[in-house]
Amino acid sequence: MIISGIVAVIAFLGPLVAPHSSLSFIGIPFSPASASMPLGGDILGRDVLSRVLDGGWLLLLMALGATAFGIVLGGVAGMAAAYLRGRSDSIIMRTVDVMLAFPALVFVLLLVSLVGPKLWLIMMAVGLVHAPAVARVLRSATLDVSERDYVRAVELQGVKSWKIMRQEILPNLVSPLMVEIGLRLTYSIVIMAGLAFLGFGQPPPSPNWGYMIQENRIGLSANSLAVIAPAALIALFTIGTNTFTDAVARVAIGLERSSGSSEDEVQASDVRLGTGEN
Repeated sequence: MIISGIVAVIAFLGPLVAPHSSLSFIGIPFSPASASMPLGGDILGRDVLSRVLDGGWLLLLMALGATAFGIVLGGVAGMAAAYLRGRSDSIIMRTVDVMLAFPALVFVLLLVSLVGPKLWLIMMAVGLVHAPAVARVLRSATLDVSERDYVRAVELQGVKSWKIMRQEILPNLVSPLMVEIGLRLTYSIVIMAGLAFLGFGQPPPSPNWGYMIQENRIGLSANSLAVIAPAALIALFTIGTNTFTDAVARVAIGLERSSGSSEDEVQASDVRLGTGEN
């Protein structure tokens, strides 16, 4: 939580404390670190520190939006398929199978190439990529919960299906939801940064951590910090988010990974969370 929180603070409060404008040319290209530019200069002589501080807030917002869209869409589809069953289950899951056949990055690039590199489209496309995997996980979890006695008791009272899913089933899916949120947010950051690296995202010269890696990689030998700084922030946020949500999920199901845990207990917990190998 602390690791992810630090990166989030840097991303959202960084523009307020940046020492220079992220668009100002204040030095020679790939100048080394100095008192005025602690991380040196980039390919055009702009302050790397200022661009790093100003280049993450939109990336994180888009990743959060894509994750929320994918979780909601996939969660509703998975729960509906598992609870309604029959023809609804077949239609939803066959659609999910077709979507899973497309590689994530290729699917997003296809949509972007058809409509254009609009930020809202990139966010929705990445969320749409997440939805099938979320649907499969939530369908499996819902199948287990929907067979429990308290759900059957509510069904006998004539409660509508959507109310049962919202009031009885959804609260018991916290553990797989937390794992999926962490995984999907991690993948969202990586995909968003990858798209920015390929030139799809904020148009230059706006700073973006992914695009900074792409434009400054030719100067690695002159000023490696121009690439290492944004790459490290992306890596730290993904690692911190994934680890934190995994820990929350373990607590939610009463498991705890400690130094004294046996290997069998750890493997069993991973399988229950859906993150381990069979």
